[in-house]
Amino acid sequence: MITRVEVFEDADSLAAAVAGELLTRLATAQARGDEPDVVLTGGSIAERIHGVLGRHAPDAQVDWSRVGVWWGDERYVAADSPDRNAGQARQAFLEHVPVDASRVHEAPAADSGMALADAAAAYGAALEESGTGVFEVLMLGIGPDGHVASLFPGHAALAVEDRSVVAVPDSPKPPPERISLTLPALNRSRAVWFVASGEGKAEAVARALADDGSVDQTPARGVTGMPDGSSEVVWFLDRAAASHL
Repeated sequence: MITRVEVFEDADSLAAAVAGELLTRLATAQARGDEPDVVLTGGSIAERIHGVLGRHAPDAQVDWSRVGVWWGDERYVAADSPDRNAGQARQAFLEHVPVDASRVHEAPAADSGMALADAAAAYGAALEESGTGVFEVLMLGIGPDGHVASLFPGHAALAVEDRSVVAVPDSPKPPPERISLTLPALNRSRAVWFVASGEGKAEAVARALADDGSVDQTPARGVTGMPDGSSEVVWFLDRAAASHL
């Protein structure tokens, strides 16, 4: 595993750097003949990244019709809810590039008529049927408690190894019902990019990068990339998020 930490002056410079590296990474993957899958995340820093992408992605050397888009987790709310990670990404980013709608894979919404467990199973089936098997880039935020996607400290979902997607019926932060990729699915990534901004994330970032600690207490420690150690793992931080390192 190749790990590096990059620290930027503020959230805006962090977002610009991540967006630029994503465009370069996708173009490079396509140049070698791949049709890359990317996993987007949610949260305030993701909104900034998506905003930069929305402004600059149309001019990038990326064939957006050959990019698969997924999310690491989704809030199980109505399709038009502002809490949906997918809705924010669509508005700020995806609606500005010529993506193939069949390659943009959202988890089912709460008004789909499906029970939460069935919706998670459906998203897992879509991943198995339409995914490439390996994510080119996995973008993850980290919560102040060390959670990633919707895998929270002490939750049983951390131990799930027989599925790519799990239902989370009892999130400790609202909304309580969520759908999340599992650790084995998250780790099927050539590049794992953690993005964190603000003093509120600093303690969790320090715990995630510490020499010692448990995945149960800090789930971010469980995302290390491919089992053979070939993945690039990068922590993109602003100075505030890096202040406890």
